[in-house]
Amino acid sequence: MEVLVFLIPVSLALGGLGLAGFIWSLRNRQYDDPKGDAERVLNTEFDERPPQD
Repeated sequence: MEVLVFLIPVSLALGGLGLAGFIWSLRNRQYDDPKGDAERVLNTEFDERPPQD
């Protein structure tokens, strides 16, 4: 049980580090792709519709 004294703070620190990295990526606009979305609508190369007879 004494190992929990070490493992709980380490797990909280790693979780906080992951959360900080995620928030950093949101603030630096890592997930924004407005130009890609606009071009993807017009692209027919990868059309997922079933073939028409």
